[in-house]
Amino acid sequence: LHISHLRLTDFRNFAGLELELDPRGAALLGDNGQGKTNLLESIYYLQIFRSFRGATDERLIRFGADFFRVQGTAVADGRETTVAAAYRRADREKRVTVDGVQPERVGEAIGAMSVVVFAPSDVGIVAGSPSERRRFLDILLSLARPGYLRALQRYRLVLRQRNAALRDGRSAASVHAWDGGLVEAGARVMVERARWTADRSGSFAELYRTVSGGEEGSIEYLPAVTMPEGEAGAEELQAAFEAELARTGERERRRGMTVTGPHRDELRFQAVGRDLRAFGSGGQQRTAAVSLRMVEAETLEEARGHRPIVLLDDVFAELDPGRSTRILEWIEGAGERQVILTAPKPSDVAVGGADLPRFSVSAGRVFRL
Repeated sequence: LHISHLRLTDFRNFAGLELELDPRGAALLGDNGQGKTNLLESIYYLQIFRSFRGATDERLIRFGADFFRVQGTAVADGRETTVAAAYRRADREKRVTVDGVQPERVGEAIGAMSVVVFAPSDVGIVAGSPSERRRFLDILLSLARPGYLRALQRYRLVLRQRNAALRDGRSAASVHAWDGGLVEAGARVMVERARWTADRSGSFAELYRTVSGGEEGSIEYLPAVTMPEGEAGAEELQAAFEAELARTGERERRRGMTVTGPHRDELRFQAVGRDLRAFGSGGQQRTAAVSLRMVEAETLEEARGHRPIVLLDDVFAELDPGRSTRILEWIEGAGERQVILTAPKPSDVAVGGADLPRFSVSAGRVFRL
């Protein structure tokens, strides 16, 4: 898979941009604040229609403009797919099309473009709050597992209604009326999270060992609901969730909120037996974050049947030469894939010796070097 053409209108600091991209990718060079990361952000936006930097759609509109529009054409196995997304400030309307057709729901177009981004901020997945790790899981599984996004949306909707009932001090019957929908959708979410972690824990450990130069690392799913022994299905998890809700009912009424469920799940990273969030060094945390993105790429490749586009946002500035070299070897060893990277200067560009086309990015304008 590669993106062959990108068109931006009033996105971040780009008033207008038409860019043809080589199947190999591109090296985007320029000082900080010129728009290199904004360009990567626009490509990633076409996958999930959200910023990988956590920015709201409102903030993506160029200063002084009323809307933004992003359009990209992806090529896979000789077939072109054009994805476009636009957001208008006046009515807060987001419009998405795939090959000119607007789906009934934006979620139906998620994943038409397949992209993995490596960024310095990824360390927050490992070192930040549990919500960062749940967000990672939710985005990846929405892209890779059919039905996950719908179950997650259903769970969040029911959770809001149930929390409102608790917050308003309604009767126990009014609160428990939401339990059926909560445990049904929540069990589906937990099953997929547990299966993905179990399926990918070996790959994560191997990649962590490779990137770190021999250190042992691991990933573990810690559900808020006590799961049955062995691999549990949806029915077993629903029963466990219902029992947990019954056990925590009094605490819920005191706090006015649902205190257990997948919205409280955790993903734990360890190296040499230590929790990386609490006790990991900066290097270990960055290694875990990079390894996690590599596992994400593997997951998307398996789900989509082609290698995703790789975006590297000045990641080598945060890594020592040994780790940087091993990342480049992974990219090169995985076979043909489009790589689009950013760097401050030409001497910082080295992707497995590949001769990537180079572009200068300056004040929202892009020039071929």
